[in-house]
Amino acid sequence: MVRLARCLRLLTVGTFAATLFFLQTPSATGAEAKRILFLHSFGRDFDPWSAHSRRLKEELSEQSPWPLDIQEHELVSARGGDSDPEAKFVNYLKSVYAQAPPDLIVTLGAPAALFVQRQRQHFLSTVPALLAAVDRRFVQQVNLSENEVAVASVIDLPATFRNIQQLLPETRKVFGLLGASPLERTWLTAARKELAFLDGKIDVVWLNDLSFEDMVRTVANAPPDSAVFWGPVRVDSAGVSHPGSAALARLSAASSAPIFSYHDAFFNGHTVGGPMISVSVVERRTAEVAVRILNGEKPGNIRVEPIADPVPRYDWRQLRRWGIDESRLPPGSEVLFREPGIWTRYRTSLLLISAALLLQSLLIGALIYQIRKRVLAEGQSRQRMAELAHMSRHAVAGELTASISHELNQPLGAILINAEAMELLLNEQPPDLDEIKQIAGDIKRDEERASEVLRRLRSLLKKSLFEPKPLDLDRLVHDSVVFLDPLMRLRGVALTASTSDVALQIEGDPIQLQQVIINLVLNAADAVAASSPERRRIVIGLARVANAAELRVSDTGPGIPSDKLKEIFEPFVTTKPDGMGMGLSIVRTIVEAHHGKISAANQRDGGALFLVQLPLLPVAASADRLPEAA
Repeated sequence: MVRLARCLRLLTVGTFAATLFFLQTPSATGAEAKRILFLHSFGRDFDPWSAHSRRLKEELSEQSPWPLDIQEHELVSARGGDSDPEAKFVNYLKSVYAQAPPDLIVTLGAPAALFVQRQRQHFLSTVPALLAAVDRRFVQQVNLSENEVAVASVIDLPATFRNIQQLLPETRKVFGLLGASPLERTWLTAARKELAFLDGKIDVVWLNDLSFEDMVRTVANAPPDSAVFWGPVRVDSAGVSHPGSAALARLSAASSAPIFSYHDAFFNGHTVGGPMISVSVVERRTAEVAVRILNGEKPGNIRVEPIADPVPRYDWRQLRRWGIDESRLPPGSEVLFREPGIWTRYRTSLLLISAALLLQSLLIGALIYQIRKRVLAEGQSRQRMAELAHMSRHAVAGELTASISHELNQPLGAILINAEAMELLLNEQPPDLDEIKQIAGDIKRDEERASEVLRRLRSLLKKSLFEPKPLDLDRLVHDSVVFLDPLMRLRGVALTASTSDVALQIEGDPIQLQQVIINLVLNAADAVAASSPERRRIVIGLARVANAAELRVSDTGPGIPSDKLKEIFEPFVTTKPDGMGMGLSIVRTIVEAHHGKISAANQRDGGALFLVQLPLLPVAASADRLPEAA
């Protein structure tokens, strides 16, 4: 048991030692974490350095083969230029990094870079320093030690103002917005020298002696031929700090003139654009230099040319806001932030809608084509039907020849007799004028009777197109009965017609509808021809059924054979030995052309019954009495 306890103690101690060993050993990749000190000039949120800081961290994360431990500090004293707190700040940094100094110091902005140079002998003198986000003027004005390297940018103020002249050639005044901090006052002195070439062309009015509130009011009342240059304002004359982009956003909302700047950190929907420092380009190069230093390369051996972005960039939204024509932009410029058009935003939806519209158009086109073909076919069918009906009327006229001759002979004979009697009366001395007047009246009535017979015959034989018009069905049946009465009397058939209790006003072609009545009556007359004289009866009835006028033609013949009842209206179907089978087919075609229906049935007491239903005219359309049928 004692040996077992001793073994367990040895195993426990060994396990603990191994754990400590692995905790203190670099990761399996062999990469040790690198510590980097970021020193901000004004604060972490001051643009454009905050933009450089964010982008540099991203680039270091992508390019560094080691884990990174980045610690950040702020040189607050740079805002007011008071150097008294620097000693305390140095002591603070010395105490923080006494045991574990960083592998690299990265300064952001000229104030932080100058601070490190001034205090190198007091703290972290052996730690390499990378001076980032600084203007090339700073590098030209300071002496870099072997343990320092600068990645400088080219702030080309003349190019920025020439860009304003090119885009807005009518510009006569530019309001320059800079703050009142030591850095900004130094920058203003350099700017005035570099922009001396604008004297007499553009009046540059610097607003650094104003509070930011007064700057906003001044820019809000800027004249039409002016522009604004954003420096930016980090600390105004009232001592108020303006970090971030809030100040620029407020200025942009109030400004009555377009705003320009030298840095794309301010290219965020508030400035027009032009030649600008590119944060991405600068910090990609800065990260490359930092990795080289962390890898053991001496900063003094690294040479970095000042970085300038040769491609001018513009904000499409600002170009539209200020009415700047894109044709004025320098060749090779990039226009960003274009609002996508309807086609770009809704491409899929528009393609689907277009396909649906195309398909719908094709279907509508096919439907119109089919309708047109159908209309043409119906027109041709009506024409053929009219021709057949006309031929049928000629056949009926031939059949009515004897009765028509009889109808004409009576009035013509009476006219002749009356004319002879009048001649005799005129030879008397004195002539009987009253008698002559009566004879003249008789002659006039007989002439009208003969004319009416001829008019009906001409109407029956007339060849015309389908011409629907308002009709009184009662009157149409009456005229048809009068026309058929002589023939029915010759055949010994009793033809009677009953009128309706209400007006039956329809729309149709009077000639074709009269032919329907004549064909049905003649078919009925043929059916009763073999019956005894007292059973030769045909009855025409009229009634209103719902919204239709119903015409009934019944006879006392043998009826329709049951095997032909369903197909009696088909072409070439007939019950007559010498019939062609076209009469009832023509009747059905005429009725259907009038949007009506026709049917046939056998009566219980014998004989056939034909029912024709035609739609009635609406009450408003038939309020007045309709013209009589032809």
